[in-house]
Order: sequence, then structure tokens, then C-alpha cells
Amino acid sequence: MIKVLVVDDSNVVRRICTQVLTAAGMEVVGSAPDPYVARDLIVQLKPDVVTLDIEMPRMDGLTFLRKLMKHFPIPVVIVSTLTTKGGEVALEAMSAGAVAVICKPSNTTSLQDMADDLVDAVKSAYHARDRVKRKAPPPQVQQVHQTLAATSMHLIAIGASTGGTVAIESILQPLPPETPGIVMVQHMPAFFTKSFADRLGRMCKMRVREAVDGDLVEVGLALLAPGDKQMVVRAGPRGYVVSVLEGPRVSGHRPSVDVLFRSVAKAAGNKALGVILTGMGSDGAQGLVEMRKAGAHTLGQDEESCVVYGMPKAAFDLGAVERQVSLEQMPHRILASL
Repeated sequence: MIKVLVVDDSNVVRRICTQVLTAAGMEVVGSAPDPYVARDLIVQLKPDVVTLDIEMPRMDGLTFLRKLMKHFPIPVVIVSTLTTKGGEVALEAMSAGAVAVICKPSNTTSLQDMADDLVDAVKSAYHARDRVKRKAPPPQVQQVHQTLAATSMHLIAIGASTGGTVAIESILQPLPPETPGIVMVQHMPAFFTKSFADRLGRMCKMRVREAVDGDLVEVGLALLAPGDKQMVVRAGPRGYVVSVLEGPRVSGHRPSVDVLFRSVAKAAGNKALGVILTGMGSDGAQGLVEMRKAGAHTLGQDEESCVVYGMPKAAFDLGAVERQVSLEQMPHRILASL
């Protein structure tokens, strides 16, 4: 049974989290209104996972997270307010060692969505616990010195979940500006994807932005699916075009990697490359199968470099992955596949 400590200054949020996690068969061993109480409870109760609010009295959640990762590394799920500022701080938390981030209920996030996301995030964090406790350093960004020749590869599709923000950063940073267009799904809430895309845009040679309906997939441009939307690729008279859509969750997610990959299989066929990265569950596995059947090249992140070897394993087990690659070598392998 997964043991969870809930840390939030709101009594209502602590109660909701406790009810949701208990109903999912987990044991909430305690709750804390601030980091100082949480610190003592972590030492005393030794939870498997901590859920952590960002904005709290006495010490903010980000400062506490950094101290926690330094002295007592443990899987942490950030439970944040759905705002642009909240998205930026949540990304800092991910860089500091948090495993996942979810949103509190709001006008656009229902209580049921929050409950589903919380349960999935805590399970993902639990499966990542050994890697977090090893305090594995982030992968080193290896600069790629390769001039791309003319290529028939028109499109690269990437899907990721738990641990994917760091993985995507390490892949995109060294890619040259003449890399074929990239479309990506990272399981994240609305607002947070905009902050993530902006962050990538500041650190990468390629242009990166959150996709909007009607965007063209262009050389040197990476488009990230907006949180809480589905994204598909269609072939148009001027090239590949993305559509951003309302719709239900698919494979448990919105955006869904399966939705993106299936559309790429149909639109681009053998002129695409599919890459599936670290994450809990199996989203993207069936879509990558369809991409490979359509003639696309496919890569999967290997177990050793994954935070959670779930999505890549599911795809590999289905025969969807041509080659498993370490995160460090992934940028080189992507360019070699073009």
C-alpha cells in the first residue's frame, strides 16, 4: 500500500486529497499545514510519496522541495493553482526534483479531473521512488555537431509523461535549427504547457511554442500540445497542419500521445519519426504501433534512463519500438534516423 503525506495550508484541500487517495486504496499517513510540520512528519512517518502545495506560510513549497531533495530525497507531487505564474513555479519545482504536477480544482479543472490526476500522479511518483532516492543527476546536454543533409523525413513526433520535462529539455537543446518540424505531447495541465514551451524556447536552438489550431509544422519549429486539449496532425496543401481540439480523455489523458501518434501515422506515414519517452502507463504505445505499421521509424527511451519505464516498455512489448536508446544518446539517434 502506498503511504502518502499531504502538505497544504488549506484544510479543504488536505481533506479532499485524503479522501481521494484513501478511496483509491492508498494510506494517507498524515497531513501538514506547512513545511515545518511536514519535515517532522516525514522523518517520523517515512511516507512513500509527498503531495506538496507551492504557496504556503512560513516557507514556500519550492524552497522546502529543494531542502527535501538535498537532505531527504523522496518522490514529490506538486498540487498547484492553475495560473500562468503557478505553471512557471511548477516547472521550477520539476527541475528541482518533483516527479509530477497536478492542478487544484478550478473553473476549468473539475474535482473529478483533479482526483483522477492526483491518483495517477501519486502512483507515478511511487514507481519513480528508487530513482529519486538515488538522486540521479539530470542528463548532460551533449552538443550535436552534425549538418543535416537533404532529408525525406518531414515530421518528428514525441510523447512523454512522468519525468518527461527534463527528458524533452535534454533532447531538444542540442538539436540544430534545421531539424525537421517536431510535434510533442507532454502530460501537463493547461497553463503549465505554455510555461514549459516558453522555457524550451529560451534554451533551445529550435523555435518552440505551445501549439495553436492551424499551426504549420515547419523546419526548426517544435510545437507542444496545449494542456487539457487534444492535438492531431493533418496533411494540407501547404504541408502538415496541427489541429487543437476539445474532446474526451484518451488512454486516460488530454492531451494524449496515442491521439497524436495515430494522426501522424495517417498524415505522414513513412516520412515520420516517433519517439516515446519516460512515463507511467501505456499512452502512446498503440499509436506508435500504428506509426511503425505505416512505415515510420520509431525510438523508445531505455529503462535505465527513464524516471518511470512504463510508456516505453508498453510500446516495446507491443513491438512498436525499433530501437531503445538512452536519453543521453537520443538526440544523436534522432538525427541519425533522418
